[in-house]
Amino acid sequence: MTPEETARASADRMWEFDAVSAAQGMLLMSVAPGEARVSMRVRPDMLNAHRICHGGHIFTLADTAFAYACNSHGVSTVAQHCAITFLAPAPPHVVLVAHAREVRLSGRSGVYDVSVSTENGDAIAEFRGLSRAVPKAPIGGAA
Repeated sequence: MTPEETARASADRMWEFDAVSAAQGMLLMSVAPGEARVSMRVRPDMLNAHRICHGGHIFTLADTAFAYACNSHGVSTVAQHCAITFLAPAPPHVVLVAHAREVRLSGRSGVYDVSVSTENGDAIAEFRGLSRAVPKAPIGGAA
């Protein structure tokens, strides 16, 4: 299997079990080795008291792209640390796109950067995730 085929197969397996992404209305736009793009439309039920997208939803979008990128090598991988910096508010009905990119792999650990922007390219947030491979755990849970 090529690295691209492995990335797609891993993503397909994860998507089967990814209830959170489905509930948020996320779409897996693309996946490749060490990379993923995920989108989400900001719905009225995602707004906080300031009438902008709640930061938790933006974090979840970034974390989801991170998850698909770090699992793209066919090895079950989880987050060990994540941080986000919010740069601008996300208004209602805008489509957000999270683009995750692998920065470095070293043994079972990985570093990933995720940029969250609007479809028009307006920066919303920057996220950094540190991953940890769990090679004996199957992707998607028990087989």
